[in-house]
Amino acid sequence: MWRMTKDQETRFCLIYIIRKDVPEHYFEHFVDLCVDDHAHPCQPDEGLRSYNYLVAGSWDNHVRCWEVEQSGKTVPKSMQTMGGPVLDVCWSDDGSKVFMASCDKQVKCWDLASNQTVQVAQHDAPVKTCHWIKAPTYSCLMTGSWDKTLKFWDTRTSQPMMTINLPERCYCADVDYPMAVVGTANRGLIIYQLEGRPQEFKKVESPLKYQLRCVAIFKDKKRAPTGFALGSVEGRVAIQYVNPTSPKDNFTFKCHRTNGATGNYQDIFAVNDIAFHPVHGTLATVGSDGTFSFWDKDARTKLKPSDTMEQSISRCAFSHNGQIFAYSVSYDWSKGLEFYNPMKKNYIFLRPCFEELKPRGGIS
Repeated sequence: MWRMTKDQETRFCLIYIIRKDVPEHYFEHFVDLCVDDHAHPCQPDEGLRSYNYLVAGSWDNHVRCWEVEQSGKTVPKSMQTMGGPVLDVCWSDDGSKVFMASCDKQVKCWDLASNQTVQVAQHDAPVKTCHWIKAPTYSCLMTGSWDKTLKFWDTRTSQPMMTINLPERCYCADVDYPMAVVGTANRGLIIYQLEGRPQEFKKVESPLKYQLRCVAIFKDKKRAPTGFALGSVEGRVAIQYVNPTSPKDNFTFKCHRTNGATGNYQDIFAVNDIAFHPVHGTLATVGSDGTFSFWDKDARTKLKPSDTMEQSISRCAFSHNGQIFAYSVSYDWSKGLEFYNPMKKNYIFLRPCFEELKPRGGIS
């Protein structure tokens, strides 16, 4: 692993790619990040590849790659450096490249075969999100920035193929062709359709009253994207269908809350990330309270809570075949400097999860 000095801040962007079957004896393992400061993974995505790899981008400007062996052991493979803290990473559709978005206002492409990087996108402010789009007639990189723009890039050219102005800074985004969803500051929420060429489908009023933190698209039983889950800093998740058959299809639920020390008050924590299981369609949430939970949105019930970790859980992802749940434990500064402990380590845990994520009734 790689060691950083104590004055370096670290934030890890977690991407998980699995194609191989995972044996039944796969136990929960962790990746010791060996970081002396805090880590906070950003929005994950998954790709297709014949090997198991884990990529993490960091506030220390680095992006690291590990190979995950069948036993769960992780082997460091390579590392790249950006010009600023890394806020997001994503894979190309074939898993041969990694895109890295940074506070230096750039996105770079890391070719894993040659171990070389090249700049492929540029904004006027830090780049918060990046997603690879693979459409029948085109492929491009979608980037969202605090400069209030959403840009689409043919990575072979230096100019964007399209720029869309956003009402506010981009805070979160997700892509599942032919749908994209972008959440902005001031609770803005915009759905885009990607068929033919990207264009706005409709603006949606956020059902959540406070700042948006994360968004994840879900599919129907025909494997078509049909809606999304939205998480916010108020310890609440909203399930939203793009075209609901009934207004009752959309709902919100509370999560990542604990009973307060006095009276009837609750301690409310941010929902840091949401991920949908690629086989079962159930979902995981992780929060600043240091827990993860598995949910069945169709049955509207919690499948499994977790024990509380010693630090916040900041990001999560499922493997491509749904066998492994990856989640990162690191301080997210939700309690401020007072609760920051530089002696606490940061970890990415790998947990076997296929059975735990089965929906109620056992039907996927």
